[in-house]
Amino acid sequence: MSKNKKSKEERPVRLKKSVLADRILQLMHTQSKEAFNYKQVAHAIDANHPANRMDIIDILEDLTLAGMLTEVSLGKYKATSNRGTENEGYFVRRSNGKNAVIVDEEQIFVAERNSMHALNGDKVRVVISASRKGAEPEAKVVEILEEKEQVFIGTLRVENNYCALITDSKFLAADIIIPRGKLKGGKTGDKAVARITHWQDDEQNPRGEVIDILGKKGENNAEMHAILAEFGLPYKYPESVEKAAAKIDAGITDEEVAKREDFRNMTTFTIDPRDAKDFDDALSIRRCDNGNWEVGVHIADVTHYVTPGTIIDREAQSRATSVYLVDRTIPMLPEHLSNGICSLRPDEEKLTFSAIFELNDKADVVKSRIGRTVIRSDRRFTYEEAQEIIETGQGDFSEEMLTLNSLAQELRKKRFSNGALDFDRVEVRFDIDETGRPISVYFKESKEANKLIEEFMLLANRTVAEFVGCPPPGKKAKTFVYRVHDNPDPEKLANMSLIAHRFGYKVKAEGRRQELNSSLNRMLRDLKGKGEENLLSILALRSMAKAKYTTENIGHYGLAFDHYTHFTSPIRRYPDMMVHRLIQRYLDKGRSADKVRTEELCRHSSDM
Repeated sequence: MSKNKKSKEERPVRLKKSVLADRILQLMHTQSKEAFNYKQVAHAIDANHPANRMDIIDILEDLTLAGMLTEVSLGKYKATSNRGTENEGYFVRRSNGKNAVIVDEEQIFVAERNSMHALNGDKVRVVISASRKGAEPEAKVVEILEEKEQVFIGTLRVENNYCALITDSKFLAADIIIPRGKLKGGKTGDKAVARITHWQDDEQNPRGEVIDILGKKGENNAEMHAILAEFGLPYKYPESVEKAAAKIDAGITDEEVAKREDFRNMTTFTIDPRDAKDFDDALSIRRCDNGNWEVGVHIADVTHYVTPGTIIDREAQSRATSVYLVDRTIPMLPEHLSNGICSLRPDEEKLTFSAIFELNDKADVVKSRIGRTVIRSDRRFTYEEAQEIIETGQGDFSEEMLTLNSLAQELRKKRFSNGALDFDRVEVRFDIDETGRPISVYFKESKEANKLIEEFMLLANRTVAEFVGCPPPGKKAKTFVYRVHDNPDPEKLANMSLIAHRFGYKVKAEGRRQELNSSLNRMLRDLKGKGEENLLSILALRSMAKAKYTTENIGHYGLAFDHYTHFTSPIRRYPDMMVHRLIQRYLDKGRSADKVRTEELCRHSSDM
């Protein structure tokens, strides 16, 4: 066959417009969630003749005018989803008037006159109009199906003939009119929380009622509570929960001790931030007869005191986590529990749930066990105090501290050799005076003492997850709470790698995890102290998936663990309480827990 004949056969054929239109519609409907420009369409439908490129542009515009396609951005089109018919979606309200409804992951503009005064997050029924050429489609709310429960924070303005909450919300431009009898004693200048009670179609402003007075605008306490309320976070404890916590007996009976392994006479201590009050983990260490080390990771046994279904448990479940602000902690549990009964304070007998390891000098786990224990901490260290002992070799329990640090360093080496990531960023912290105002700033850097605790907590969390997730041959893994971290987004990783390359760093965007993460860790190390450190470390972090709680184990990419959970902080995380209960259930040979309900609780905790 001659070269001329071959090139003639391979010359692209011009397709008829009717054929092009059919292929375009088929493409758009089979990939209805994707948007295409004319070049992508031509490639996808195999229309390679130069003249067909112009035909495709004309057809895309014609189909858009006919309402069959939508131009979602300049020159990019996708299939129109049921234009002119009713759809359900979630309303997005903005104080700048750029309201929208989200239908099938598509965001469609809603003019205020067409909103029925729906609030942000309300589930609505809308009619979507076909867009004119070059214009975005619009939607009209025809029914509010479900109203999202929400509150608004602002400053009260109380006058003789006018009372209103001047809102701070980015979701609501209008002030909320408050009847005088619904002010709850509020006065002009008070920071308040209010809810909307009704909003007539023909009224410009909604009407509502004050549900709480936070204090005077500008006062530190009032502003902090306003921030918490704005994000739907609790800023005070219900009195009924506080009363229930106060009734809990802190005493430990001989009968309870007899059920547990006794570590009260073993060297045990805590290492925590200098301002911490809720000490939920402690370490014990002793030399075994065979020369190995026994290390106990002892965690506050919160679930001994907080039983399922109680008022305290329901409140903790709702909060899901403690919230840490600059000047305060909003605890998940009442302070009587978090800072008192459950806190592993020195020289006090405490009930704990422990993971105990026998380790050789290379930090290989020879054997391990999990169970309920009782301890008596010998000493409370701050991270700074522990770090000084590590650096000088002098101080209380220096031999034990140095041994634990040596073992932690070996554990850390193993993790990184297996492909773990090392996002080790410096944090800015503030010293606060009695009024809550910052008086100085300092940088919190993760040093050896921090990493010592981190490694043993990671070891305990992984071991507990393996206890359930790695059943004996022939057995099925029971329902459990895993902390999972999916593989990074390839596109984000590629973009980050490209930007890093411009700064002179070589970061792999694909390949085996160990190789990829090794190159990423190398960049993060080389960045230290450089001008581009903040930019590139944030880009690297954002290329990663978000960790979450789930009953479906997929491993933890960042830690390079096949099984991982959260076991070590039940004072401040509800999933850890769930894990404690599940572990005890399975130690007692109990049946697998309800997977659907457990997944619901996982989802709630992930969302908080």
